[in-house]
Amino acid sequence: MADLREDFVQYVVKALVSNPDAVSLRRVTDEKGEFLELTVDPTDMGKVIGKAGATAKSIRTLLRGVGAKDDLTPLPLKIVDPEGDHHRQDSPVEASEAAEEAPVEQAEDAVEAPEEKKDESNELHERTKREMQEFADFDL
Repeated sequence: MADLREDFVQYVVKALVSNPDAVSLRRVTDEKGEFLELTVDPTDMGKVIGKAGATAKSIRTLLRGVGAKDDLTPLPLKIVDPEGDHHRQDSPVEASEAAEEAPVEQAEDAVEAPEEKKDESNELHERTKREMQEFADFDL
């Protein structure tokens, strides 16, 4: 049975995204402990992470508050990069590092954008991956 923290994260994330049916939240345990693993549609990643990671940080902060209200132990939140290797059973930090190293593949049927837009998009994607890794390093 899901606890209040899981219900809270699902409620907030589903309210933020365009495709709430693609939101998946599961409780995972590894050698470092228990955490929540959030997966969303790739097109909704920016909405969940927010500018400079502000939305993700806010969700994590509120998640700590929800847990503290009922004297529950902190439950970190890991947001899975849908383009990374998220099927591995690594810790949140290792999974983020693996996503950082994974090559970015583009769909074959994608419409070609001008070169400068591709570069800007790739830079934004890489920056977002780095920010996700930094948040995964926090012991929230």
